[in-house]
This record gives sequence, structure tokens and C-alpha cells, in this order.
Amino acid sequence: MKRFCIYVFCISLVWSCNTSKATTPVDTSFNIPQPPTAHFTPHSTYWQQHVDYKMIIDMDVNTYQYKGKQTLVYTNNSPDVLNRVFYHLYFNAFQPGSEMDVRSRTIPDPDPRVADRISKLAPDEIGYINVNALMQNGVSVTHKTVGTILEVDLAQPIQPGESVTLEMLFDAQVPLQIRRSGRDSAEGVALSMAQWYPKLAEYDFEGWHADPYIGREFHGVWGNFDVKLTIDKNYIVGGTGYLQNPNEIGYGYETKIVNRPNTDKLTWHFKAPNVHDFTWAADPDYIHDTAQVPNGPLLHFLYKNNPKIKNNWKRLQPKTVELMQYFSKHIGAYPYKQYSVIQGGDGGMEYAMCTLITGERKFGSLFGVTAHELAHAWFQSLLATNESKHGWVDEGFTSYISTLAENDLTGNKKDNPLEDAYASYIQLANSAIEQPLTTHADRYHFNGSYGISTYNKGLVFLAQLAYVMGEDNLKQTLKNYFNAWAYKHPTPNDFIRVAEKTSGLQLGWYLTDFAQTTNTIDYGISSVNGKTIALERIGAMPMPLDLKVTYMDNTIENFYIPLRMMRGTKPTSATIIKDWAWAYPTYSFEASKVVKSVEIDPSGFMADSDRSNNKK
Repeated sequence: MKRFCIYVFCISLVWSCNTSKATTPVDTSFNIPQPPTAHFTPHSTYWQQHVDYKMIIDMDVNTYQYKGKQTLVYTNNSPDVLNRVFYHLYFNAFQPGSEMDVRSRTIPDPDPRVADRISKLAPDEIGYINVNALMQNGVSVTHKTVGTILEVDLAQPIQPGESVTLEMLFDAQVPLQIRRSGRDSAEGVALSMAQWYPKLAEYDFEGWHADPYIGREFHGVWGNFDVKLTIDKNYIVGGTGYLQNPNEIGYGYETKIVNRPNTDKLTWHFKAPNVHDFTWAADPDYIHDTAQVPNGPLLHFLYKNNPKIKNNWKRLQPKTVELMQYFSKHIGAYPYKQYSVIQGGDGGMEYAMCTLITGERKFGSLFGVTAHELAHAWFQSLLATNESKHGWVDEGFTSYISTLAENDLTGNKKDNPLEDAYASYIQLANSAIEQPLTTHADRYHFNGSYGISTYNKGLVFLAQLAYVMGEDNLKQTLKNYFNAWAYKHPTPNDFIRVAEKTSGLQLGWYLTDFAQTTNTIDYGISSVNGKTIALERIGAMPMPLDLKVTYMDNTIENFYIPLRMMRGTKPTSATIIKDWAWAYPTYSFEASKVVKSVEIDPSGFMADSDRSNNKK
């Protein structure tokens, strides 16, 4: 989603459309992409649910209301018998008195895009999803709407290994654009359709994840989507999935529409294999461009026909090709055949195979937002961590790799492009408002602390791990993590286990202290006396230490002090000396010559909360 201080949300796919003659072959298959074979496989007890959606949608662009028929086949791959299921009805959040509305009006630092706007919505501006009928294998079931959650009592329990068909009729209204989804955005985009359909909640080893929609993140069931969307013939549509019928709708590039049928409405037919969400956007004034990634996907760009932004959106296209190549190289090959960058939403947000981003930006901002949201195609859209519980894995890892990509692909390269994130985290760590990264996304006391924790501390977690295990080990860990956990729902522990297997080090302590507590890192130099150097651990969190020692003859020797509980050392050219057990608050050793000065962590990649005592 957004990078903290820059609202950025997104990521989803679009279609495989055509030239003006609409003769490109249509992909009608469900060839589900798979990750490469990897030595780092998920644990043997891992399982996940599966769902196949078919939806037929009829949209009225005048009233912003739509009717839907949804048929889904749900497979219970768990060892449990399920007596109930739950759906998310996200649009119900956009009603006066909703949990999102009240939370926004009571949190000390509300998101300015929301503030008290929901409370002021008129009846024709609110959002809703009404479920009118629901059947399980042809038998009606009892259901109740409670805020943004549909509670369903099943007619028959779903047994382990069993698949059932759930058929639903619903009607809905698109809310005024306030948060992520909606109509009539500030930039004039007609429809930004995220979180728009009744979405089955995820059930995993922790049970049901039927969290109310209050403003944060998402979690969904992996599956295949088959969506037929009927909408005014003048609208151009982009989003998740491959367009199956470009010839039928006469769809061409740019704003050119050819051979369009003489009807008031057209039906766009999309299929999306092996995703956990489906998003679309539509506007009558979209320009549609494409760019081909060599040996990679076709990129789609949809943006308003606005002369003020057109040049930036044209410039963005070759840079997005470079970004796609960068992430595929450093994480793993992007497996789908296309990806779409679509003007819409309220900032930037990741969705399956595409992103919605606001488009009236300076080029640097447009490129930065696209870099972040495209990186989400890996961290969350493919490595689908539960964002509500572990948003820092999604946002922090995305921020890390996208910041490096931006630095690499722009002319203004910084020696340490991550230093701002470190400074932001350390400021939070020294405040009285930090909460552990295990805090549920909706339970942070302040939006500001959520943002810094999730984006910046999450970034620091990964960057500092390179300090702990070695940069090459971290690079390989990211690739191994992708190979092992793409198309699944990994947890932070799954990631750290991959890091341990890659490096040969014990790293559970790192996950525990940095992510599950607010313990701070603070090491200091207590004294330098001749050849003897005395150090102290002031903060509660343990770390291995890099030391730079300058002797009286101005020669320099680098030392590495292993942390005992790591049970090993990172690759280093420094002089390795005795390890330091965490329980001992002090440590001393004797250098080979008389010491002139000492510096702890000269690289600055250890997130020491007080660097004033790092030199002597």
C-alpha cells in the first residue's frame, strides 16, 4: 500500500487487449502460473483453502448501482469441519455510523482523506452491498449482515477435503470516493472498484479472519476468477485478469474504439488465474497504452485524457519496464502475462495484477508510487502475508526493495538510500507511542505510529537483517523465500526460517525482539584504555557488533563480535573475536596495538537508538 507519508496503494492485473484491429489471440485458458521448484519448501503441515469465483455484474453508471450473481466453489483443504463461513462486505464501511466512520472521528490523528467525510454522506453517496439470496448446493442458508461482515450458518457442515457451491444474488452501490474504492475521485476517475464484491473470508491455521473493514489491510483466499461485467459502452475498463473478448467489445489502444457494437452496454469478460482478489476501474476518458517487458509481461497503462499529466504517464512506461525487470531479478520472475498501472483510487494501493494510483503528480512522485506498488506484486500479491496481522512484512519488505530499485534506476543515487527510514524508526523508538509490530493494523493508537512501524520499521527489519547475516545471504534469502512461498500465505516465522536455512544462523531471537517487542538496540563504548576496549549493552535487544578500531599509528582494524545465540557468524573480512552472550551487560577485549579511537557499527545499518555513545 502507500509508503508512509506518501499515500500509495495498489496492485492488480489487467487484460491482454489488442491493436486497433483487435486481432491479438485471446487467452481463454486457466494456465495457473507456478513458482519454480525450490529446496526451501513450506513445512509439511501447511495447507490453504481454495475458491473459484464466477460473477455476472450489471453496472448502472448513472446511479452507481449494480446487481450481481456470484457462484463460487469453495474447497475446504483444512483438517477442520466448517459449520459457518463469513464474507467481507467492504462497501458497507462507507455509511454514517460505521466502524470506519467512528474510528476515523475518534483516533487522535485521522487520515485526512477520511476524517469525518463518511458521517456526511447522503443516501445516494453511501456504499452498500445487500445480499438478497444465498444457497449452499442449492439449499438456502441463514445469513446475517453485521457491519462489513456477512455471517453464514451453513445448511450442512463442510467436511475436510469437501468442495461446496455457494450461490449468491446481491445488489450494491458504489460510495463516493473516500478511501481506496469509490466513484468520482478527486481526479475525475469515474469508478475505482476495489473491495467491491462479497469476498469470502480466509480460514487458515489460526481460524477465520473475518475482521471488520475499519481502514487497514486485507487477507483473501487463493483461487480463480471468471468475471463478466456489463457496463455503459463508452467506458474503458481495466483491472485484474485477462480480457477474453476484445473482438466482441471492439476494444483498441489509446482512446480509439473500433467496431463497437450498436448497443447501450457491453460485457467485458475477464479471467484471472491463481489470485486472491479482483479489482477493476472504468472511465470513459481513459487512454490505454502498453509496454512490453522483454521476456516478461505486457504492461498496461490507463490514465485520464488530461494534457497536464500525459507526458509524465508516457515517461513512466519505459521506467516501469525497468522496475519489472529489477524486481524479477532480485526476488523472482513475475509469473503472470500482464500487469496494469491504472489512474484511480485515492493514493496508491496494490491489488491482484494491477495497481490504482492517483495520477496528477510530478514525475518523481509518479515513478516512486509506481515502484512501491509494483513491488507489492511480489510482497502481498504473490507472497500473500496476512496484511492485517503482519502488515510490516508486506509494506516493509516492499518499501525496502522499491527504495533500492528507485535508487538504482534514477540518476541521483544515494550512498545509503535507506537512511531516512532508519531515522524515522529511531525517532519512533525513542518516543512513548511505539507499539510492537505484532499489533493488529486496526489497533494502533495513532495512524502515525502505524505508518512508521509498518513501512519504516518493517524496512529496517530487512535492511538490518543484512547487517546481521550478510548482504549476500539476505539477497539469496529473498529469492528462496519467493520460491518457497509464492501463491501461499507465509507468516513472519516462515520468512525467518528461510533466512536461517539460507545463512546457517539461528535468527529466531531477531524476529522476537525486533518484531514482537519494542525493545531497543543501544550499545556504547564505556572506555578505551591503551589496548583495552570496554563496551556495554544498554538497550534490551541483543545484536552482533561491527567495530572499527583506529590505532595510534593511524592504521585501522575492523573487528566482528558474534552474538552467542546466533550460533555462528556472518561472512566477514573483519577480525572475529570472542562472542558476546546477551545476558552479560559488558564486554571487553584487548587489541593488538594502542588504540586511538573506536566506532561501533561504522556502516550505520544497525538501528542503534542512541548513536551518541558509538564513538570514542
